[in-house]
Amino acid sequence: MKFAHLGDCHLGGWQQPELKELNFQSFRFALQKSIQEQVDFILIAGDLFDTAYPPIETLKDAFEEFRKIKERNIPVFLIAGSHDYSVSGKTFLDVLEKAGFCTNVAKFEERDGRIILLPTIYKNIAIYGYSGKKSGLEVDDIERIKIQDSPGLFKILMLHTTIRDAIGNLPMKAVDEKKLPLTNYTALAHLHLVYNKNGRVYSGPIFPNNLSELEELKYGSFYIYDNGQIKRNEIRLADVVSINHETKNALETTDRLIHLIQESDVKRKILIVRVSGVLEKGRILDIDFQKIESFAKSRGALVFLKSTSKLHVAEAETEADILDADNIESELLKQFEEKNPNKFNFLIPSLLKSLQIEKLEDETQSTFEDRLLSESKKIMENALQKD
Repeated sequence: MKFAHLGDCHLGGWQQPELKELNFQSFRFALQKSIQEQVDFILIAGDLFDTAYPPIETLKDAFEEFRKIKERNIPVFLIAGSHDYSVSGKTFLDVLEKAGFCTNVAKFEERDGRIILLPTIYKNIAIYGYSGKKSGLEVDDIERIKIQDSPGLFKILMLHTTIRDAIGNLPMKAVDEKKLPLTNYTALAHLHLVYNKNGRVYSGPIFPNNLSELEELKYGSFYIYDNGQIKRNEIRLADVVSINHETKNALETTDRLIHLIQESDVKRKILIVRVSGVLEKGRILDIDFQKIESFAKSRGALVFLKSTSKLHVAEAETEADILDADNIESELLKQFEEKNPNKFNFLIPSLLKSLQIEKLEDETQSTFEDRLLSESKKIMENALQKD
């Protein structure tokens, strides 16, 4: 038995045309590699698209690739992820299925407080699935799932969620993997990381989904299961070069960055420039990023991305009798509550505090965002229970 395991494709997600194209080319590469490896079938464990209603051009390109797979008689089994999931249950995954390009294996029924997953049978394999949902809402459901037994068959469970073992002690909602049904292979997606343990495998994204992931992951990936051997396949279509520059003088930064780019090999690479520091001279607007990007492109850079999130202007000295930051925040909150009376206004301080949590050193951007949402959701749920 041989099959490919993909997930977190996020087709149509990037705004920059070059990165959107690289994202799609990574998807195409994974499918072509699956054909070359003569896999028996392909699994896509959620977030095929970045939204439940992707742009028409993204759909046309995706349908063309699925057509090629169908012509090779390679079945595709998938589930919805947190991005391409729709509360109404209607997404373009349904259109793909009705066109005969894939089979959605998220089939279940509820019995006595349990969610019983029903198998999709293919040859000697039983495939079960449960879709991901927004803000980790599937976690509680997944800990209630059981599978309808299929004696003698190789069992595959497809999930789009967070499992506890993959994130360690990070304070976010996650499924206890010990509560999952016993299967031969668990095809996971949602966390954009490298994880392969005891037959539970996160595919990783086929292409990094944001600037931080480009720096952390560098490349996309997917897996091929070949008669018990599980092999990770990297998708290296373009390398990433990062230039980090700390400055106090915005007036000198443009020339300095151009010099650093000149000293770097950026040809056919994704270039990320991060500028940090506290400016004592000039403003952020004095850094001519258009000129810097033009120079980078003239040196052959495929894509130019910049970040100034850690670049600040030095604060002017204030007199001692001016209110401190905490008092200013309290005063603003008080004024807001007076103008906008609501019984849930008491949640505002807690929610603001939850938004101040920082990204951990070894935490991916997607995991950090999930943790942020999970913390805010917990605050609101507790408030509703008390209400």
